[in-house]
Amino acid sequence: MAPLIFQSSSGYTFSYVLTILFLFWGQTQKASSVMLSGLKNHHSNHHQQRQPLVQLNQTNCALFMGTWVRDESYPVYQSSACPIIDPEFNCQMYGRPDSDYLKYRWQPANCVLPRFDGLEFLSKMRGKTVMFVGDSLGRNQWESLVCMISAGVSRSATQMIRGDPLSTFKFLDYGVSVSFYKAPYLVDIDSSQGKRILKLDDASGNGKAWKDADVLSFNTGHWWIHKGGLQGWDYMESEGSLYQDMDRLFALERGLRTWARWVDANVDRSRTRVFFQSISPTHYNPSEWNGAAATKSCYGETMPTSSTTYPGVYPDQMQVIREVIGDMNTPTFLLDITTLSAMRKDAHPSIYSGDLSPEQRANPDHSADCSHWCLPGLPDTWNQLFYTALFF
Repeated sequence: MAPLIFQSSSGYTFSYVLTILFLFWGQTQKASSVMLSGLKNHHSNHHQQRQPLVQLNQTNCALFMGTWVRDESYPVYQSSACPIIDPEFNCQMYGRPDSDYLKYRWQPANCVLPRFDGLEFLSKMRGKTVMFVGDSLGRNQWESLVCMISAGVSRSATQMIRGDPLSTFKFLDYGVSVSFYKAPYLVDIDSSQGKRILKLDDASGNGKAWKDADVLSFNTGHWWIHKGGLQGWDYMESEGSLYQDMDRLFALERGLRTWARWVDANVDRSRTRVFFQSISPTHYNPSEWNGAAATKSCYGETMPTSSTTYPGVYPDQMQVIREVIGDMNTPTFLLDITTLSAMRKDAHPSIYSGDLSPEQRANPDHSADCSHWCLPGLPDTWNQLFYTALFF
């Protein structure tokens, strides 16, 4: 079939800019109340497995509203003690000279998060599997969780199995597996005559690896907007037709609804918990946080933003994610890390990545990584929230 150019007959576009008031007291408060309602329902169904260690005020706790506070007891592990960290996330090993970014703890506005306990995590998850599914931000979080658990059980027997698309770290004494499955779009990509076909209506190929997990945490978003050499597909397929391109938010919604149908049809709700991690922000435009006009990246940033407002324009993808999750039959917990992560312009690898050459390090405006996050670092907070949602 000859490739076509897709244009939505409905003129489907998204361009919504959230005000500060709407962001904090609308979307975030709504997400927290939905989340806490889900936690209550889960407690009623699994009371024996989910006894809280520390009682939170779940009625009023808005986990994703708050501030970053300095805490000298952080980080919870050292990069030198966690060999699973990929070079691109290992900022301390690759020469980052400052360390203040490691010393911040997320403080919700009206409750206190329980401190992550690796031994408690393994004890509660004994014999079970956790799987992160998505792009490299999911891999960032997966490596963080393995490091955090390992710090609490340093003498436990472990096994690492690296693969593509599936990698698994096993805590053998507890029968716990923590995996990452690479699926940047969640839906399938097939190859035909040397061309990569992004199948917006099919997730059955990837889904075969997800079915047996006890906890599934999905993410997607960044790869949908890539163009040129960074684009991960040659054609999109939808309803039997091939397209060279289409409105990217329309494509994201189409793919996410396919994923949602797969979850609703295949996940055993009595056994499996489902999470979806919200869009991880980038920091490539210093003007969004009143940075120096002469710079073009997060390079040199060493502190969180002083304001609690969202810098720049709130990600359009979040409207799509909220709508799709809201229409699902399977309870899906939205781990809404977008705003709290946007405050952490200081937490990216920047030029302190093992993947960069000396020439690239000398030109941070063009080579700094302001998408991923250092480990230890911000993804540890994502996992502290993940831990809270699982067990409290």
